[in-house]
Amino acid sequence: MNSSLEPLRQSQAWVERFVVALDVCPFARRETERDSIRYVPVDASDVEHLLLTLIEECRHLDASPQTETTLLVLIAGAEDFAHYLDCLDLGETLLEQQGYEGTYQLASFHPDYVFGGTAPDDPANYTNRSPWPMLHILREASIERALAHFPRPERIPERNVALMRKLGIESLAARLDDLKRS
Repeated sequence: MNSSLEPLRQSQAWVERFVVALDVCPFARRETERDSIRYVPVDASDVEHLLLTLIEECRHLDASPQTETTLLVLIAGAEDFAHYLDCLDLGETLLEQQGYEGTYQLASFHPDYVFGGTAPDDPANYTNRSPWPMLHILREASIERALAHFPRPERIPERNVALMRKLGIESLAARLDDLKRS
């Protein structure tokens, strides 16, 4: 297989075998079954290129209602978590500046994700750990529709944290490592 496709293949496997299999996002199964998730590789070494790609993908989503969401898979240039967070902040600011606030929002995933106020080895961080750094472009209208039909959506993060802590750091690290080797 072409090595440039590895990050996309591993990211798709993570969505299917981690996010959907563990029901981390109760809305992801439907979109994987519909094949409505777009995976786009981006070299984030050039932050301007990353931001241009982000806006191009928003425009793609504007023109393609059959595509529910896009995962920008950052194949280079975002390995450092602090730098990744800077890119995320720039992306969110750009969405606002381009008039996409209220239309799209970004969810963030990174192999070294650490929530503020948690230790790096807290299993709860695995709710946002992925094999590759990613910016996930979500349609806000879809989120609102899904949450309106989901009982007690505020419990989703609580449930995920409890699940990650039950699975434990060793098990979760092994799952992520397996996805990177598959």
